[in-house]
Amino acid sequence: MKTIHCLNAISKYGLGFLTEDYKLTDEISEAQGILVRSASLHETAFSDTLLASARAGAGVNNIPLEDCAKAGIVVFNTPGANANGVKELVLAGLLLASRDIVGGIAWCKDNKEDQNISKTVEKSKKAFAGGEIKGKKLGVIGLGAIGAEVANAAASLGMEVYGYDPYISVNAAWMLSRNVKHITSVDTIYEECDFITIHVPLLDGTKGMLNQETFGKMKDGVVVLNFSRDVLVNDDDMAAALASGKVKKYVTDFPNPKVVNMEGVIAIPHLGASTEESEDNCAKMAVMEMMDYLENGNIRNSVNYPACDMGVCKSESRVAVMHLNVPNMIGQVTGMMASCGININDMTNKSRDKYAYTLMDLDKQPDEETIKKLGAIEGILRVRVVK
Repeated sequence: MKTIHCLNAISKYGLGFLTEDYKLTDEISEAQGILVRSASLHETAFSDTLLASARAGAGVNNIPLEDCAKAGIVVFNTPGANANGVKELVLAGLLLASRDIVGGIAWCKDNKEDQNISKTVEKSKKAFAGGEIKGKKLGVIGLGAIGAEVANAAASLGMEVYGYDPYISVNAAWMLSRNVKHITSVDTIYEECDFITIHVPLLDGTKGMLNQETFGKMKDGVVVLNFSRDVLVNDDDMAAALASGKVKKYVTDFPNPKVVNMEGVIAIPHLGASTEESEDNCAKMAVMEMMDYLENGNIRNSVNYPACDMGVCKSESRVAVMHLNVPNMIGQVTGMMASCGININDMTNKSRDKYAYTLMDLDKQPDEETIKKLGAIEGILRVRVVK
């Protein structure tokens, strides 16, 4: 029986995919797998039983990836599972910024006691007039699952869409509408677009990427949308850009004490993936990734270990080895198997930066002594008998 601990309330729809071979536990120390949404794992002490953690969402800032990698704990996320929910909110943000819908709704509430409001509104509505998004230029920075959907939807609404992503995958490129202009310099977006939306991960190179320098390249009156990560935008520089009129509106899904007090900000309380459908999709994907790893040793959508898929084991045994990506590691592992009289029927080795993963299908079950010998090899972080 495999044990799973939920650090947050996980969609029952997603949990429903767990088979009878799994049970939920309230004790994190007993868990082989952790399912998490927003709860932080940075101060969590991991037990030796923990094999994997799956984040029901794309961002993994709440998980200590390096500590997990060193302990041989695979961390999964669910890219694309909430893409439609975020995309729809980005489209709503475009409309909220181009038309003063928020101001108009507030005016109606403020004048709800006016018995002649139907007449008064005809004189007052011009204060809330705006423009249309059709024909305007939208720059999409980051063409992953969400960025690509935003780009395609905006193009369908008649916007002239520029997309920038130096690391775009082949699959993502195939998903892009032919009407999206894939550009090679982000400066083109800064200089030409009326609306700019960012959909990139939080990395050292992307933190504060929208700042005084980049705002200076933008058109006067540009609208900036941030439904990706809070700190991708330098708040102090944004405040100055709003005050000068360089940025007309800033639509963000990440309210903080500075942002909510800025004029020209439309702050939304982190609703990007807060739909029933997104939560269900993320939970299902997280559960399926976790089960495939625990049962078969396969890795899909990990953020700290390489992807690896050998399907369902047809041999007598399967062993997974997490190790450092250093020379002669495979030779030592296969040599150890041979010295113990075990034949390797099939094997896959994949690497990702300084970590690597080896999956072996064997002609017989290795005994405890063999597993101990494997684990004692310098550079090996964890050995697991999958079957």
